[in-house]
Amino acid sequence: MPRVLGIDLGTTNSAMAVITAGDPEIIENANGKRTTPSVVAVDSKTKERFVGDTAKNQAITNPENTVFSVKRFIGRRFQDAEVQRDRSLVPFDVRALSNGDVGIVFDGETRSPTEISSMVLRKLKEDAEERLEERITQAVITVPAYFNDAQREATKVAGTIAGLDVLRIINEPTAAALAYGFKTSDYERRIAIYDLGGGTFDVTILEITDGLIEVKSTNGDTHLGGDDFDLRIVDHLVEKMRGIGVMDRSLLTRLRDAAEKAKIDLSTQSSTEIIVPFIAPGRNLDETLDRGKFERMVHDLIERTVTPCKIAMEDAGLSPHDIDEVLLVGGMTRMPAVQRRAEEIFGRLPVRTINPDEVVAMGAAVQAGVLDGEITDIVLSDVTPLSLGKKIIGDRYSILIKRNTAIPATGSGVYHTVEDGQTAINMEIYQGERPMASDNVKLGEFRVDGIPRAPRGEAKVETTFDIDADGILTVTAVDLTTHREHQITISGRSGIPPDEVDRLIAESEYNAEWDRIRRELAEARNDADMAVYRAERLLTDQGERLSREFRRELYDKVDAVKAAMADDRVGREELWQLLNDLDRLRMSLV
Repeated sequence: MPRVLGIDLGTTNSAMAVITAGDPEIIENANGKRTTPSVVAVDSKTKERFVGDTAKNQAITNPENTVFSVKRFIGRRFQDAEVQRDRSLVPFDVRALSNGDVGIVFDGETRSPTEISSMVLRKLKEDAEERLEERITQAVITVPAYFNDAQREATKVAGTIAGLDVLRIINEPTAAALAYGFKTSDYERRIAIYDLGGGTFDVTILEITDGLIEVKSTNGDTHLGGDDFDLRIVDHLVEKMRGIGVMDRSLLTRLRDAAEKAKIDLSTQSSTEIIVPFIAPGRNLDETLDRGKFERMVHDLIERTVTPCKIAMEDAGLSPHDIDEVLLVGGMTRMPAVQRRAEEIFGRLPVRTINPDEVVAMGAAVQAGVLDGEITDIVLSDVTPLSLGKKIIGDRYSILIKRNTAIPATGSGVYHTVEDGQTAINMEIYQGERPMASDNVKLGEFRVDGIPRAPRGEAKVETTFDIDADGILTVTAVDLTTHREHQITISGRSGIPPDEVDRLIAESEYNAEWDRIRRELAEARNDADMAVYRAERLLTDQGERLSREFRRELYDKVDAVKAAMADDRVGREELWQLLNDLDRLRMSLV
């Protein structure tokens, strides 16, 4: 039975894992690395696409065609304040789609963040298949706990486009708890997961009892992470080069790259030297940054994690002394100042036995093992991170399912007409905690019509919200007079109309086939290069003992292979035929 892939689709880096012999195991990518940069790029001339390490490696020379941190845009409206801020800080072009969602210019087209994310997921799927030597069709994908319905559904659609049947969307901190606790779930304890990654911050309070991992509460900030820490260093460097260099997309990319390296260095050393060459003719940027100064630069960012932690504990009915263990998840928790603040918040030293970059993917694999029946001694109970409700008269917000309700969950309410003779009610669905509907995130709307005319207040409609295990919402409205039912599954604004998904799946598969052909051609070229080396070594070592006719035939075949390798028009099959002919002639001497 094919295994289910656990995927941590990260802002900066992604990882994948599967269950092997009952334990989660990280799967290396095609480059032999345990994490893959969540970066995609395209060569504007050849139209060749790159994903992962190769995309990141060429970002400095191709900044406008290299897309990163796309998770910060997924499921968001173009006019969101965070989107407007971020679009000014990236070298690629961010625009509005026709439906008002975020669009990213890539390969000459304005594409949704969902589609860009699907390219990363496709890369992970293909690398896993190559490593495991088996076909992968199903996956569990993680998202930040504080992702709303729109962002969750957009992530699930990205998996579908990548050719994956997404069995479950699971919260990242919950996945971390699964990886940490599934082998030690036989004693009761309360755990706080402090998850500060590349783009988001989550805090989740869980209770583990006799194989049950129960989420008690969650909170967080979907716009706080390592990218923000990098940008503080970028701002510092820009100030240092004021009046020296002219900022362009290439220089911005170089500064971000230097900032990320400096941030990583300062997690393990007291100071680091930042060198950015050629910021202007004859001028380099050379700056020494010490850990203390960096910590002062980002103090307010670290402090932004405090309030969500306090709210999560309050929602769970706990205080810091009730927390037994604190797990640090996400690359930013390697920063000493972050570790100290987490210790201060919860009043205890965090656990240091887990890899913060890999534990989420491993937890996703554990959940996959639960779903396919390979792991049977653990049960997960998660919660919805945000309240769900509908808009009522006066822009008020009527909550049907409160935040931190265990999922799957159902909530309902009865609403009546507000005007005499009213024959329709417009249902506007929102997610959030503000008392006014318009201050929350609008998920969707639909119209209940055909209501019999009656004095106001007499005609009633019962509205029911159902959240599935992925945290995705379905809304049903029933006219209690006619019993006519209306239903909508909130589509989550993936930025892609439903009829476009099939086309994008086909396009993704086409590009995957193209990538496979390119990889096989590269392998054939490597084999051909080795065949030429062996033949030339034979001519060098034994040339005098070979007949003149044999030497001439061998030289001709070597020249034919070299010419084919230098000709881009020669395909894999033709090249393999030539190198096989060469090897057969060489082996005829054995």
